[in-house]
Amino acid sequence: MSEVIYGIRPVVEALRSRRRRVLEVLDATGSGEVHAAAGGVTVKKVSRDRVDELARGGVHQGVVARVEAYPYSGLEEILAVPEPLILVLDGVTDPRNLGAVLRAADGAGASGVVIPKDRAAGVTAAAVKASAGASEHVRVAKATNLKRTVGRLKEANVWVYAAEAGGTDYAKLDLDGPVAFVLGSEGKGVRRLVREACDGTVAVPMLGSASSLNVSVAAAVLAYEARRQRG
Repeated sequence: MSEVIYGIRPVVEALRSRRRRVLEVLDATGSGEVHAAAGGVTVKKVSRDRVDELARGGVHQGVVARVEAYPYSGLEEILAVPEPLILVLDGVTDPRNLGAVLRAADGAGASGVVIPKDRAAGVTAAAVKASAGASEHVRVAKATNLKRTVGRLKEANVWVYAAEAGGTDYAKLDLDGPVAFVLGSEGKGVRRLVREACDGTVAVPMLGSASSLNVSVAAAVLAYEARRQRG
């Protein structure tokens, strides 16, 4: 089964990572960066109209690629990394938000991202584009039940914190060790049963007029603080 991704950076990162097979690249621009990253992958010169058709309204920059289905990881693969740093998303349905979280996770060197199997955004072409290709480097696992997933993380000696207004200021927590942050959608936040399964709650103080941060921004702040504390 194959799918289409679009945009210069997503296509280049898919070619570089080799985590999934790139079947062919269709290019209306003659991008030197795409050709340099292609290796042995066929790059076909096509019309802009053909790229428009394949991207189906996505902002493609004149480049699309036909690739194998996204290679989701297992939770145990993510846990196998020494001192894992994990982002868990609860009910994030916008693929652009997921993509932005994946970009933040890659930047902070996170071990992986966990998303629900149902009623949540998956790693679609829109998420890949929003991640600027970071999706091709970050491990993403699907969880059938997030409450059980939190329990498994704790069994693996990972401290799990739910991001929630009123939680402990992130700068006051000891995050120097295996840690996971659970972040919910901007509308509903982390579900009660999932939150209660966590070791505690964490918050990014809001000093202005807005009441909350976008989920990807909160993910970046928390992940980078955990990384900073590790030195």
